Amino acid sequence: MELFETQSSLFPTKYSEILQRVRLIDPIKYSSTRNYINGSVSHLSPYISRGIISTKFILSEILNRGYKPGQVEKFIQELAWRDYWQQVWVSKGDGINEDIKNKQAPITNTCISKAIIEANTGIQAIDQSIQNFYKTGYLHNHLRMYIASIACNIAHSHWKTPGQWMYYYLLDADWASNALSWQWVAGANANKKYVANQDNINKYCNTQQKNTFLDISYEAFNSLEVPDILKETSLLILKTPLPSQGSIIIDKKLPTYIYNFYNLDPLWNKESTVNRVLLLEPSHFEQYPVSKKTIDFILKFSQENIDNIQIYVGEFKDFTSDYTSKNIFYKEHPLNKNYRGIELPRDWMFTVQGYFPSFFSFWKKCKKELVY
Repeated sequence: MELFETQSSLFPTKYSEILQRVRLIDPIKYSSTRNYINGSVSHLSPYISRGIISTKFILSEILNRGYKPGQVEKFIQELAWRDYWQQVWVSKGDGINEDIKNKQAPITNTCISKAIIEANTGIQAIDQSIQNFYKTGYLHNHLRMYIASIACNIAHSHWKTPGQWMYYYLLDADWASNALSWQWVAGANANKKYVANQDNINKYCNTQQKNTFLDISYEAFNSLEVPDILKETSLLILKTPLPSQGSIIIDKKLPTYIYNFYNLDPLWNKESTVNRVLLLEPSHFEQYPVSKKTIDFILKFSQENIDNIQIYVGEFKDFTSDYTSKNIFYKEHPLNKNYRGIELPRDWMFTVQGYFPSFFSFWKKCKKELVY
């Protein structure tokens, strides 16, 4: 198993250290080892999800180091997956909160197995990863798939509640990537379900466990009964511990830049003299709750790297009612529909936009913009 790390060591908040992490990416090694939990993954996902760095920036850094797209196509594809999920969210809006292609079946509950929450499934690699997840806010992508498969395809829970549980604790919480990936595993956003047996888990998690409910052939999944350990379910009560609202000062003669959970870009017109406000809307976090670790992470990063940023806990309409300024600027995002002001585009890797029914139909278009 991989060595456990603390959240602070795994995900530093100093921008200079984040940039150094980008510079140290080995995209070739990533391609060959990424599926293993001790593989050469980038650990950049929280910074991408929070809008601290963009997929476009990472791609540019990689190509500027002399790598050719053909050498590192797998790494570029994985970055493109993030933009793809975002494009689906932009196109479908709240539609991604429901089964997007197929009705998930069979479903016996809309909860989550208590054994998953308590890290007590009996699958050593899964249980240890969940315990570490609670400490660090990080899960390797393969482990996310394993957990989703157990929750949806073995325990027959509908994907949404387990998906909300995982999103709650993820430092890289991105509702599009999370919800649509859970649907992909559950067959609601794919033509078939994803399952993994114990041999697969042993291979990629460096374990040698036997005699678990997953220690079966792939053919046996079709007739597998829900294991007793997964039958007891729990209802989730997830609440976001937002900070108390303090007083802020807005110079109404200056423009105001609105930062939020999905946009913490520290370079956003950094040299301009403007009001900078991190807006934390309670309605947003009621619909998409996140943990204290995640809130602490964004507050720490913001205060360390964005000069003179102020925190406003309240709705956008209340902010504009309480304070006036010359102009309000914000970056495009599906959850910003209630904002009013001047909307600016995000940095996408490619010019390809709109809904594509599959990633590879999207990638086929994107690939044309790369010089091989």
